Amino acid sequence: MPMVVGVVAGVAVAAVLVLIGLFKLMWRVAEPNEALIISGSKHRTEGIEEGLGFRIVTGRGTLVMPGVQAVRKLSLDLNETELQVDCVTHQGIPLKVRGVVIFKVGDDFVSIANAARRFLDQQKLMSERVHNVFAGHLRSIVGGLTVEDMIRDREKLTGQTRAACGTEMEKLGLIVDSLQIHEIEDPTGYIQNLAMPHAAAVQRDARIAQAEANRLATEAEQQSFARMAEATRDSEILQAGYQAERDKAAAKARQAGPLAEAGARQEVVVQETRVAELEAHRREQQLQADVRKPADAAAYETRTLAEADRDARISSAQAQAKETELAAAAEATRVKTAAGAEAEATKARGEAAAQATRATGEAEAAAAQARGLAEAEAAKAKGLAEAEAIKARAAALAENQEAVVAQQLAENWPEIVKAGASAFGNVDNMVLLNGADGMADMFAKALTMGGTGLGLARQLLASMDRNGQAPQGTTSLNGQTGKVPMDDK
Repeated sequence: MPMVVGVVAGVAVAAVLVLIGLFKLMWRVAEPNEALIISGSKHRTEGIEEGLGFRIVTGRGTLVMPGVQAVRKLSLDLNETELQVDCVTHQGIPLKVRGVVIFKVGDDFVSIANAARRFLDQQKLMSERVHNVFAGHLRSIVGGLTVEDMIRDREKLTGQTRAACGTEMEKLGLIVDSLQIHEIEDPTGYIQNLAMPHAAAVQRDARIAQAEANRLATEAEQQSFARMAEATRDSEILQAGYQAERDKAAAKARQAGPLAEAGARQEVVVQETRVAELEAHRREQQLQADVRKPADAAAYETRTLAEADRDARISSAQAQAKETELAAAAEATRVKTAAGAEAEATKARGEAAAQATRATGEAEAAAAQARGLAEAEAAKAKGLAEAEAIKARAAALAENQEAVVAQQLAENWPEIVKAGASAFGNVDNMVLLNGADGMADMFAKALTMGGTGLGLARQLLASMDRNGQAPQGTTSLNGQTGKVPMDDK
């Protein structure tokens, strides 16, 4: 049983495969660019006479009985043919026309049937047949036209040719997609001769235009030269003006040196005048400092001493008053205590004595402190007064050396005379000649020594004023510097 089933299944599969093979063998499909021409049975196709014995299939599939029907393909692709036709115009001028024709089998069944009858086995000869058709009609049409018509209106030649070939192409089952005339060759040179007058006219117009352009260029160059000359003139005028300004500026620059020097000298004079004014002001301030301030210092010293003395007296009086007040209070307490009770008297007297002792000590301490402060202020004021006095003498010495030297000599004259007389201290016996005249001469020489000292002091002070310091080898006399005179003898 299973074997039977297998056999049946194998037979069924084989039958199916046979059916598929037969279907593929019988089924034909037309491509978009081809038509199937099926012959071998009677068919009726729309637009075609009955009994042609074939049918046309495009763009679909169909069943074909193998051995009964034959299937062939007709191409619907575009085709082209080159046209090279020797023609003669209405004027008897030979020409060679070159062009191209693009054509194909029509898409309708009538065109396909017509093309199938004529080109089914000779499709490669289709271009040659079309060339012959167009060559004949093109010769006929060119024979009725002139060269000028062909050159000026090629579209007319193309239209007449397509119209003349249309009927014959339709009978062949073909349609023309495009007809183009590329070139018209003239072996006789007729077309070239036709172009010569126009070329000559164009050449003439070109020469005229060139001459006109040259004339305009010459005029433009002349105008340019004129503008250049004008610009050169204006430039020279401007340069001359600039040169004049430069010369003027140079002259001013040459004058600027002396003017600047004079201005500088003027500024120097002004500055020197200001310096002199400032120096005068400084001297005035110095005079104020050297004269007025010492005087104010002396007044301040006197006032300070008086205030210190007054404060000392006031402090002493206050201490005495306090002491008296304390003594009175102690006495009053003592009397009161004695009147109240004898037992409290001792205690009251002790307290009174203690308070009196303390008050006395405080009064004495306050008085001692007041005296110390007064003495310190007095010493300080005296020192400041002496310093101001020394500064005043120095200022006075700077202002009037003669008066200061004379004052110092007058104050120290006894010492000077004593020092001069010390030369005779060790002389036991002195012999004087000329009597009283000799004695007078001796005293005159002693006095002369004093005058010499005065001159030396004046020179010493003058040198100090110039140098601002005492020369070497000098000693101090009452706070002033001077040189000790030495006797050459």
